[in-house]
Amino acid sequence: MNPLRPGQGLPPQAIARFFALSQRRHLFLVGGCGDQLSLMQALLPLLGEGPWAVSKAEEGPLDENGADFPEAPAALAALLEAKRVLAVLPRSARPGWTALLAREDVCALDLDAPYPLLGCVVMASGLGQRFGGNKLMAPLGDKPLLAWVLEATQGVFARRVVVTRSPQTAAFCRAWGAEVLLHALPARSDTVALGLRALGSGLAGCAFCQGDQPLVSRQSLFTLALAAQRWPLHILRLAWAGQGGAPVLFPAPLLGELAALPPGSGGGHVIRTHPHQVRLVPAQAPQELWDVDSQEDLARFLPFLPKDFA
Repeated sequence: MNPLRPGQGLPPQAIARFFALSQRRHLFLVGGCGDQLSLMQALLPLLGEGPWAVSKAEEGPLDENGADFPEAPAALAALLEAKRVLAVLPRSARPGWTALLAREDVCALDLDAPYPLLGCVVMASGLGQRFGGNKLMAPLGDKPLLAWVLEATQGVFARRVVVTRSPQTAAFCRAWGAEVLLHALPARSDTVALGLRALGSGLAGCAFCQGDQPLVSRQSLFTLALAAQRWPLHILRLAWAGQGGAPVLFPAPLLGELAALPPGSGGGHVIRTHPHQVRLVPAQAPQELWDVDSQEDLARFLPFLPKDFA
């Protein structure tokens, strides 16, 4: 598996949602390349109430609502008190910037490495008995159900593997270009352990995504990944209305427990063992947490498949 650079294609919606989770007043983006002006303009309407000062250091204000980024500590303190600040800082160090980024009211995001190396196991080992067949290959919109999950998880994680007992599903994943592990072991704990073993070591955490959860969005997965940088020892669960669901991202110190689950159990066993480490990450919409159990579910999902949902 070839690791991807974390944060490739990081969408503004994920940055804005991560900023909201941080409960900080100011957002500073450090480094990065490409059109930072467009990124900031896309972010501004997503960030909530202002007034906002929008500035790219070394270039002055970006528009009539902007503000020069002052070097003098007193002037900077006055700006941060008067307005909420959205700014891009170059990677080169400046006097006082380390202290600036460490302020308790500042959410700082390194655009070159916004989150650590994370793995992803796509859980696709169910036999679809209630569905009446291989539901992951059932058509949903213009593609098989599993394809929606593969598209959502593509490029978010440094390493990803689909774990399945279905030769049909394995063949589809290979044709699609996704790493896949075909096995014949019966228990959910087997799927978890096999997935972690396939991903290897050196990860800061691992997300477990359900193959039958087609409405989970890339924005939410990116937000989970960003949250792993801010809360590296927490179990991060996508949630709606205060109720945690899947995907779930586990930190590195708990991966050993996941690899040695009691027979037949899943990640819920570790969640129940460490309830104080659970942190909920709100989804964009409740249907992100829905999974497919029956043929009737497919029709229920169709109205929620906008073209740009993934």
